Amino acid sequence: MVFKLVIALSFLAAVCNASLELQLESDKPLLRVALSHKATIKCCYRWKENPHVSWMMNIYSTNGTTKPSLVNLPVNKTEKGKNVTCHFLVFKEVRLSDTALYQCRLNHSSVHIFTHGTFLQVYIPLQKTLNLSESVKNSIITAEGVLLLLSVLIPGTMLLCKSKSLNQLEKKKEREEENIYEGLNLDDCSAAYHQIQRTNQGPYQDVGSCEEDIQLEKP
Repeated sequence: MVFKLVIALSFLAAVCNASLELQLESDKPLLRVALSHKATIKCCYRWKENPHVSWMMNIYSTNGTTKPSLVNLPVNKTEKGKNVTCHFLVFKEVRLSDTALYQCRLNHSSVHIFTHGTFLQVYIPLQKTLNLSESVKNSIITAEGVLLLLSVLIPGTMLLCKSKSLNQLEKKKEREEENIYEGLNLDDCSAAYHQIQRTNQGPYQDVGSCEEDIQLEKP
């Protein structure tokens, strides 16, 4: 019994030492790739051991749970350099169903360690409604500039023409008034004014003049 306990403790110590020697490098948290494009995910670590590496795919369900599954892709290359080992998972053409969290699972003896992982998000790019060339775009911009210029010039020109015609009418009216005053004779106007004033006095003036004549005829 004691011998089995010593073996178990020795095994646990070896596992702990092996896990302590492992250093995981930081993974890219998020990778967004358009539909049907190429995607590459990598995981890197520092470890003296040579573990068996497999890629795991974690799909999130609607209720928040994950469903881990083994990724079965033929493209899985490894690069080593400067005490760092990297494994690459390559998608030639991603699909919408490839959206998930991808992690490396490192297996050595009875040690199973997962890397931080990278979440791959596959999206559908927006389709262009009009596929216009650069020359057509430049022509449209030029036409818009011309229309904008005309929308400014035409109302301004109309206002200038209107103000010019109003000035001409005012000058014409002033000239006509000057001609009217020049054609009038001031002496004739004065005589006509006195004649109108005498006619407006009525018959009372004649009566007064008659009384004066009568008084003068008395002895």
